[in-house]
Amino acid sequence: MLTPLPRVLPLQGATNFRDLGGYPGHDGRPLRWRRLFRSDHLASLTEADRATLAALGVARSFDFRGEAERAATPYDIAGLVQHPLAIEPTVTQRMQDIVAAGQSLSAATVAGLMKDLYRGLVNDRAERFAELFSHLLQADAPVVFHCTAGKDRTGVAAALVLWALGVPHDVVLQDFLLTNTVYRHPPLPPSETPAEVMKVLWSVQEGFLQAAIDAIEADHGGIERYLSQRLGLGPSARAALAARYLEDR
Repeated sequence: MLTPLPRVLPLQGATNFRDLGGYPGHDGRPLRWRRLFRSDHLASLTEADRATLAALGVARSFDFRGEAERAATPYDIAGLVQHPLAIEPTVTQRMQDIVAAGQSLSAATVAGLMKDLYRGLVNDRAERFAELFSHLLQADAPVVFHCTAGKDRTGVAAALVLWALGVPHDVVLQDFLLTNTVYRHPPLPPSETPAEVMKVLWSVQEGFLQAAIDAIEADHGGIERYLSQRLGLGPSARAALAARYLEDR
């Protein structure tokens, strides 16, 4: 029996860089290893990290960060073609608005904002995920998609990719929550924001992804219709995606 490849790659400049390979897809066919990667941003990669990406053959990156985020931490990696798929962040601004209105922030309040974010991602930013799938259907080499921390915009993207490939929900959730084990956020400046609030902000919860699922069910009639009608993944596209990213029978 073959030993599974490491899912989390030990990069110095990105702690949430991981492989989606090995998860069980349609008809029990596992995802191909070393084809689809998800990550936090790539601006802090060391020379050794860049060499690792080159050795993996990663040829394209899909960047969900907003314009200001990209400008603040740009990257230029030899052999890696970048595709911006900008989704502007909203939670921090809403937190600032709450404080400016004289209200206090709590962990529950921020968890609610995060659930709003996830509902908004699947309802209002579906075109960005459709663009990602369009690229994935044409990619002949390994790719990586990411945002800043690789947990929210990237987490929804990864869940959609896994669902489209037939990965069971419990496995999708397991991948989603893996962020809490592996991601290490950069040092943060001193802040008056309570620690429990920051913990919610820099982690993921099952309820966040469930909020996206509930929105897909309520507003789009379920994941199958959402994939087909909002993301352009009809039967032929789903079959092409499976042929490209699932192991042969």
